[in-house]
Amino acid sequence: MLKIIAIVVVGVIGVIGAFLFMSGGTGSDPNYLQNGEYLTITIEGEVSRPGTYALDLGATMGDLIDKAGGVSDNADPLAYFLDAEISEGMTYYIAPKYDVNDICATEPIEKVNVNADSATQLQTCEGISSSVASSIVSYRASGNRIDTLEELLDVYGIGNATYNKIRNYVILHA
Repeated sequence: MLKIIAIVVVGVIGVIGAFLFMSGGTGSDPNYLQNGEYLTITIEGEVSRPGTYALDLGATMGDLIDKAGGVSDNADPLAYFLDAEISEGMTYYIAPKYDVNDICATEPIEKVNVNADSATQLQTCEGISSSVASSIVSYRASGNRIDTLEELLDVYGIGNATYNKIRNYVILHA
């Protein structure tokens, strides 16, 4: 019985090691992760393999998407910039193009462009009030471009609840 338990423990350790290697292994340099020469980033939404990945410093959204196996067929390419810089410890979201709750959806979700639309147009998105729309326009007017959906959290008046409510209904470019 003790032999069986030992074999199971060794097998489990081997499987865990294999998963760690496949999900963001860094090659042959064992000091890579220990020296902080990487970013730990999580990606969710319309990607092949959502999860947390270790990427080189200076990595972009495109690098993160590649690490996650690419985007799904339902990913909205207007809701992210491949060249956007990503930050340590963040969780990034790739929004869907079609409603994920409607498997027969043939029409894309109607969205507003947070980098170009007027305050009036932004208010057509449920969850964007007149004050939030004004804050988005003011944020842009001060020279800021929203490069990731998560940057909406930097806009005055947008907290986690509002962000989670609107993230499927906004795009970043046309």
